[in-house]
Amino acid sequence: MKKQEYAIVDIETTGGNATHSRITEIAIIIHDGEKVIDRWETLVNPQKHIPDAIFALTGITNEMVREAPIFDLISDQVFELLKDRVFVAHNVNFDYSFVRHELERAGLKWTAKKLCTVRAARKIKPGLPSYSLGRLCSSLDIDLENRHRAGGDADATAILLSRLLEWDHEKVMDVMIKKTSQEQQLPPNLPKEDFDQLPDKPGVYYFYDEHKKVVYIGKAVNLKKRVSSHFGGHKITPQRQHFLRDIYAITYEVCGTELMALLLECSEIKQLWPIHNKALKRFEPKFGLFEYEARNGYRYLAIGKLAKNQNCLETFDSIYRGINLLQELAKQFEIDQRFCKYGSMSDGVFTTHNDTAALPEIEVHNDTIQVAIDFYLNSRPSFAIIDKGRTTDERSCIWVENGHFFGMGYLDSDLVITDPSQVKEYVTPCKSNQYIMQLIFSHAQKYPRTVHIQKRDDNFVAFE
Repeated sequence: MKKQEYAIVDIETTGGNATHSRITEIAIIIHDGEKVIDRWETLVNPQKHIPDAIFALTGITNEMVREAPIFDLISDQVFELLKDRVFVAHNVNFDYSFVRHELERAGLKWTAKKLCTVRAARKIKPGLPSYSLGRLCSSLDIDLENRHRAGGDADATAILLSRLLEWDHEKVMDVMIKKTSQEQQLPPNLPKEDFDQLPDKPGVYYFYDEHKKVVYIGKAVNLKKRVSSHFGGHKITPQRQHFLRDIYAITYEVCGTELMALLLECSEIKQLWPIHNKALKRFEPKFGLFEYEARNGYRYLAIGKLAKNQNCLETFDSIYRGINLLQELAKQFEIDQRFCKYGSMSDGVFTTHNDTAALPEIEVHNDTIQVAIDFYLNSRPSFAIIDKGRTTDERSCIWVENGHFFGMGYLDSDLVITDPSQVKEYVTPCKSNQYIMQLIFSHAQKYPRTVHIQKRDDNFVAFE
């Protein structure tokens, strides 16, 4: 039986992702499981400018690579060195993505079993201060010369591999290099235990960076399956590579239903504002319905931009929604359009804009504004959604008050609900926005039996 051989690879590049960056140097060391049997390295002409920041890190200049071969000219040699060998690198997915992308550009289809020496070292030598190549070599007394050059880093990684093979009494690396091993798909800094603990239940998951700061929040119908989907595939965008590199830990919270997970995700993103959450941030309300009294004593209604933490009567994700609502209120309660402002908040002096029509009596007008406000605020529904809990001993509950998400929580399954105030005692208050209310109303229409609405006579009955 042929002995398993390893191709230890290190590369230097013009940037951090394989889509837009190119290789400037590559070193490949062949290891037969006991010793190094071959070694090859070369500079590579990336056919693009090397940024100053990369030069400062690696010392590789544009002049140094000008006469070097382009990758196409060395692709066959690289392919032969890697063929039928385990691809080994420190943070393997980074080097692998570049090499595979460059080979594909040269017309060579190639895949390989992978071994990440970051992950292997974490398993075989747990508890070290750091698993970066430099600090790991320092901890293990491995000589590291020509740091941030392909040859120097590859030589150090080869020594590290030899040590790990010697110390691997449990044969954990044999498991890691199996092509079906899910561990090879995990981010290099993420402990496998964090992934293994994830349940097959709905909930919210949190990704943390090395400083224990939340960098991403997501919701899932199946936590384990959803988190796993982040790490699969062969995407080489810079956003994905930075995202995976930032993940050092995972925690989660099980939720009773998908709706509870959606609402918790929205609430947590709004509170923690993780750097890698992009999609839900665009649902932040941008406009508001304001009421104010000008210096002339008249009260106004206005649609304007919403500043952070600014109070208003209602929020909107677009100015058009706000304008439509204000026009409907003005029409329904016969409010003079001169007291309706669209597009900006103003506390300036009232002007007639060349309108010579008599102004309404100030007290009558102000009372009309108040009636319109009271009508709108009180006409919005208050209701509860009661559904499955996290266990058979509880139920999930959501309370909406006057058309706004009030909060969410869990209550005992044997508790008899006869009054809406009972539900409010079991929820944790949360901030509302239009996206959250769209989710809630969509659920209410799809699953009306889970919804109970407070009628004007205060009876608590099924949602209609």
